[in-house]
Amino acid sequence: MNTLFWKELTKELQNGATEKAHPFRYCTMATVGLERMPRLRTVVLRKVSEDLNISIYTDQRSKKILHIKENNRVSLLFYHPKKLVQIKIEGLADIHTKGEILEKYWKEVQPGSRKDYTTSVAPGSDISNPDAVEYLEDKNYFCVVEIEPFKIEYLKLQRPNHLRIKYSKINNSWKSDFLVP
Repeated sequence: MNTLFWKELTKELQNGATEKAHPFRYCTMATVGLERMPRLRTVVLRKVSEDLNISIYTDQRSKKILHIKENNRVSLLFYHPKKLVQIKIEGLADIHTKGEILEKYWKEVQPGSRKDYTTSVAPGSDISNPDAVEYLEDKNYFCVVEIEPFKIEYLKLQRPNHLRIKYSKINNSWKSDFLVP
């Protein structure tokens, strides 16, 4: 396996979850539900475990949660403009709406940000104007999505040749292959 590049992508992903100004802090997440239309949205990278499982927060009434329930295969895209590094991740998503994991993460949400998970209607619902959003005082719809990667592609734009490596998870270990960029 190409350990030098593996170490770089691991470090950059972990930094994205811990450094607020890191370019990987915000990434693009794609889902596909039963209507078979890919849907993209920007999400905030909250945690990256040592085995590269990724956690994000969302409202459990959001469209991405419906899509994950219909098809738990998701894709994430990260780009670092200064280092010219792109990382694509394909994985299986798991939704946590109750239990110890959820309680642990909820405690980490800043008090001012908690209202984002307490709207009286679901995200994406029509409203008469932006000031018409109502918030609940005694209920929240916070949930955590954990993504277990099974494929990661690393792309480094450089001269004289770009570098692209595919990492595939097979039996809990990662195998790498060079690809044409």
